[in-house]
Amino acid sequence: MLRSVAKIFLGDVPITKNLLLLLVIGGLYAISISLSNTFVNIYLWKQSGEIRDIALYQLASVLTQPIAFLLAGYIAKKADRIYTLRLGVFILTAFYLMVLFSGESAEDVIVLLGILLGLGFGFYWLGYNVLTFEITEPETRDFFNGFSGLLTSFAGMIGPLSAGVIITWLPDARGYQFIFFISFALFILAVLLSFRMKHRRTNGPLYIKTSTREIKKNPAWRRILFSHFTQGLREGIFVFIIVLWVYMATSSELALGTYGFITSGVSLVGYFTVSRLLKASQRKRAIFIGSILLTAAVFLIVFHPTYPLLVSYGIIVSAAYPLMLVPYVSLTYDILGKATDAGELRIEYLITKEWFVNGGRIVSIVLLLIGISLFEDKIIIPILMVICGSGHFIINFFIKDIDTSFLTTKKEIKAGMPENGGGDSLT
Repeated sequence: MLRSVAKIFLGDVPITKNLLLLLVIGGLYAISISLSNTFVNIYLWKQSGEIRDIALYQLASVLTQPIAFLLAGYIAKKADRIYTLRLGVFILTAFYLMVLFSGESAEDVIVLLGILLGLGFGFYWLGYNVLTFEITEPETRDFFNGFSGLLTSFAGMIGPLSAGVIITWLPDARGYQFIFFISFALFILAVLLSFRMKHRRTNGPLYIKTSTREIKKNPAWRRILFSHFTQGLREGIFVFIIVLWVYMATSSELALGTYGFITSGVSLVGYFTVSRLLKASQRKRAIFIGSILLTAAVFLIVFHPTYPLLVSYGIIVSAAYPLMLVPYVSLTYDILGKATDAGELRIEYLITKEWFVNGGRIVSIVLLLIGISLFEDKIIIPILMVICGSGHFIINFFIKDIDTSFLTTKKEIKAGMPENGGGDSLT
């Protein structure tokens, strides 16, 4: 029945039990993160009052993630990729437990918290990305990425607003502790659901050197990886600076939650529209338009980040992200599927991709830390926001020469998938 409802709402695409399971697990993850992750930054910032401390917390996370991806890849090859997803969720539950128990002393363990967060993200996303590559096929990939974004947007609507209301309703730190506990419970539920997935061993050692040689041999894969580095440039500092600016402009968790509700509502409509209407032949054009909007929106807020301007910025980027990310993520997986021995080396290729993304994030956060140590925050942060904010636009220069004509040849596409003739390996 769930499949029938999904097909009525989402269109005539082949929907499997395992695809739905992965979407539900991703949805639970999104709700948990949307409830708490935004407010962890505020919780820590209220204790220290220094952007430098939040940057160090984020830097510890992004420095840890490449190591976590490598360890997760080893486990996925020796045991199963579901174990890595499950272990990632367990580590994230440990992260929220540490935030809960550290209370007002969380500032003292801020680097350790960042390391735990990075480990959790690394293990979770390696498992999730491998499963996405295996379960989806080129004809279901835009749908999956679009609907996954739709679930994330819905979670972004109800999560921050609910958290803002709870924090406002429960004074002191009790509201924060309550939402961190809810996130912990949702992660446990995601782990339980993962037990319904069939295990699939991946034989052989981790061939990282073999996969990195593909960077030199394969121009399309090399361009995709460089584009992911520039994507990381924006994500590194924007993921927390915007949140801090919204809170600084209002001094209200409820206003921050309202911001999340509005922007995620726009994003939800965007993901639904793109996942239903976007065609593979339109991917590059969609990425170009979305990246221009993302870059232009930065100029709304860098000079005078008031709450109304921040909300306007949020609406624009929330409409632009689906337009850019859905085709961009799909294009990445399709290029990966055409790489040498993609079926056997899919884990290694995904690890390489995440190294490039996190490389960009690390560079932008390090630039911020150096900048605020040499100049006033109000001078250097806007400059870095403009520079790093152009990261998504730079993507176009790397992908423009990638040949995507193979997307029209279904048989040729499937030749690079882990299962000949289909991507759903869990049935």
